[in-house]
Amino acid sequence: MITDRKKRATKVVKLLKSAYPDSKCSLNYKSAHQLLVATILSAQTTDEQVNKVTPNLFRKFRSIKSFAEAEQSDLEQNIKSIGLFRNKAKSIKNSAMMLLSDFGGTIPDELNEIIKLPGVGRKTGSVVLGTWFGKAQGIVVDTHVKRITHLLGLTDQTNPDKVEIDLMCIIKKIDWIILTHLLIDHGRAICVARRPNCDACVLNKQCRFAKE
Repeated sequence: MITDRKKRATKVVKLLKSAYPDSKCSLNYKSAHQLLVATILSAQTTDEQVNKVTPNLFRKFRSIKSFAEAEQSDLEQNIKSIGLFRNKAKSIKNSAMMLLSDFGGTIPDELNEIIKLPGVGRKTGSVVLGTWFGKAQGIVVDTHVKRITHLLGLTDQTNPDKVEIDLMCIIKKIDWIILTHLLIDHGRAICVARRPNCDACVLNKQCRFAKE
């Protein structure tokens, strides 16, 4: 079964790369820390909404030190249009404080280190490692990745951590980083949850639930 999934996965990645040759992270950032902050903000929020907030946020708080020294209420005020803004403000401030106290003011480039930061789990850590450092130490499983890989029969799991394990077993490591961006682009453009455009889908033949 895993051999069949590997073959299907290879075909899926090839087709998606052809369909979305410019696929990349859609968050706006200019440093590893800005990417970390933007990724923390993106939990249960669209990248589009995050990109509306971060320009002013990054103009006001220009360094890790400025985030660490900020009043949490001030951070909250600047991101209040984002879901879960209070918890996210706390994570952003506390992670900045830990970066200064434990990591010399630099972003860790290993997954087992970056996930020590408050508010940073495997998903957020893998985004930063893959997008900024080009390091594939995990596969980011967001709602698009979870939904589409299930439709394609690449996993039967529903827990994101278990989905990630399944995908890491069948996707070539060289494609771990790009896979998420490709599936997000496909989920936004074609395989939309409520109204999938199966007729226009390059993965129609690989999908278990494609509409005839």
